[in-house]
Amino acid sequence: MEQPKYGFNVILSVPMDTAIERTTAALGEEGFGILSEIDVAAAFKKKLDLDHRPYRILGACNPHLARHAIEADPNIGLLLPCNVLVQDNQDGTCTVGFMDPVAVMALVDKPGVEALASDVRERFERVRQALEAGEPATR
Repeated sequence: MEQPKYGFNVILSVPMDTAIERTTAALGEEGFGILSEIDVAAAFKKKLDLDHRPYRILGACNPHLARHAIEADPNIGLLLPCNVLVQDNQDGTCTVGFMDPVAVMALVDKPGVEALASDVRERFERVRQALEAGEPATR
C-alpha cells in the first residue's frame, strides 16, 4: 500500500480484530491510550445502507504530550488526537496507518510544537516497527 505524504503504514498478516488489539497494545507501550474509535464501515451501513470493508479510525492520545501541545497552542486541539487507521485489505492482511504528526503539526507555528511532533513521530515509528516485527513495542 502506498505511503501517504501525511502518514506512514505497515501491513500485517492478521485479522482486523487482532490488528486493532496489537496496535492498541503497542501504542500503550509508548504511553498512548485510545480516546475514540470510529467504525467507518458501520457508519456507512447505518447512514448510507452501504457495505464497506472494515475500516476503523483510532484516536490515539498521550496525555503528557497532549498537555504540552495544548499549553503551546490552546487551539491545537483541532489537530488532536492523533489518528491511527486500521483497514482490512480483504486479502488476509490489514494495513495500520499512522498520521505523521510532523507533517500535520507543521501547520502550527508555535515554539516547542515541532519538538513534540518529532517525539510523537518517533513513538509511532517504534509502534510501526514493533507491529512489523510481530512483537510488543519497547522504549
